[in-house]
Amino acid sequence: MTEAWLDFSLLTRAGFPLRRYAAGEKIFVQDDEGSSMYVVRSGRVSIMTYGTVLESVGANGMFGEMALIDGSPRSATAVAAEPTEVAPIDRSAFAHLVRQDPDFALRVMRLLAARIRQMNASL
Repeated sequence: MTEAWLDFSLLTRAGFPLRRYAAGEKIFVQDDEGSSMYVVRSGRVSIMTYGTVLESVGANGMFGEMALIDGSPRSATAVAAEPTEVAPIDRSAFAHLVRQDPDFALRVMRLLAARIRQMNASL
C-alpha cells in the first residue's frame, strides 16, 4: 500500500504520538501480546517469521492489524529495516480515526482482504 490513506495529524492533534525506531530495532516480536496496529509514516519495516521476511512495509503501509482486531498474540516480528517513524494505533486511536474518517475502517478491511487473497494464492 503506497497511497496516503491516513492523515497523521488526526492522531497527533488528538494526543496519540508517533514513534521512531532505529534501523534494526524491533517494533514487536512474534508471540508478544498485541493491542495495536501501526502505519508507517517514513522508513521501512520488515515483517518476519523464523528468519524469513514475509513483507516489507514502506511509507503509508500498515502492519500489526490482526492483533488490534482479535487481541491474539503477534504472528510475526516487525523490525525497522531503516530509520522509521510509525503511528501506533491502539483501540482508542482506532475508534478516534473511525469517528474522524469513517472510510479508515474500510481501508483497513480492504488491506486485510488483499493479504488474505495473497496468502491464498501462495498456497
